[in-house]
Amino acid sequence: MGKIAFLFPGQGSQAIGMGMAAARDSQKAQTIIDQANETLGFNLSALMENGPDENLKQTENAQPALLTASIAALQLLQAEDIRPDFTAGHSLGEYSALVAAEAMSFKDAVASVRKRGEFMEQAVPSGEGAMAAVMGVERTILEKVVSEVTEEGSPVQLANLNGPQIVISGSTSGVDKASERAKKHGARRVVPLNVSGPFHSQLMEPARKQLQEVLKRIPFQDSKFPVIPNVSAKPTTSATILKDSVITQVTAPVLWEDTVRYLLDAGVDTFIEVGSGQVLSGLVKKIQRRNIQVFSVENQEDVAACIEGIKGGI
Repeated sequence: MGKIAFLFPGQGSQAIGMGMAAARDSQKAQTIIDQANETLGFNLSALMENGPDENLKQTENAQPALLTASIAALQLLQAEDIRPDFTAGHSLGEYSALVAAEAMSFKDAVASVRKRGEFMEQAVPSGEGAMAAVMGVERTILEKVVSEVTEEGSPVQLANLNGPQIVISGSTSGVDKASERAKKHGARRVVPLNVSGPFHSQLMEPARKQLQEVLKRIPFQDSKFPVIPNVSAKPTTSATILKDSVITQVTAPVLWEDTVRYLLDAGVDTFIEVGSGQVLSGLVKKIQRRNIQVFSVENQEDVAACIEGIKGGI
């Protein structure tokens, strides 16, 4: 039998109602949601359940909400004794992966990502940073483009290497210039992203420093099974490396395609996206369609389909 990886979504996957089905299906999932409310000191679950959307998608709210929805859904899998061989999360989702691997507690994680969201929101004045998704250009070509634009005085860099889609991030002028040059190099599409800041760029350095101070006080343990950090796309169980990785990733690219390819090479043939949405499921299928199973789990019905699929094999 092949190996199983749990994948945890990041910002952009939030949706009104997330986490609620898991809470209805499991008392342990409800307890996770109650712990989030208690730890943060406000009713996060009401925002998750009812919105409004403009409040839910604010970075400081979306990040703890996504983590909470993922760890609530995780309770359903654990109740059925479905365990991963590896965990990985996209950006913010890496904190969910750490909780799943018991490298940090849920309470510490939800408090940390609330702060992370606040720091990222404050790092760059509104309008001075941007992100854009570029489709149809090789990574090496796009790396050259952003390097040239940065050298000309408009900072921009690769932020999310998702596979066929690469997200660039940086100053507004840098993203605009790199987007135009990417089109000249054959990009099929360039889509500006509706985000509040230039995440995973060097412009997030103030947020990285603030987060480092917060995480300095939080205990991390060696993980129970390997986690694949965004910054290296290489497995580790080391508490020190895991903590350093979530600090570094604030200003560094998310190596998601490399992460998925590592998991495939390591013998993973079952990918389970745990929490809100199916963004990561879609990215996995774009990287590798054959000889794998991909599931997304938000409720008990999803878990039943997952069990059936795992039993049946590929």
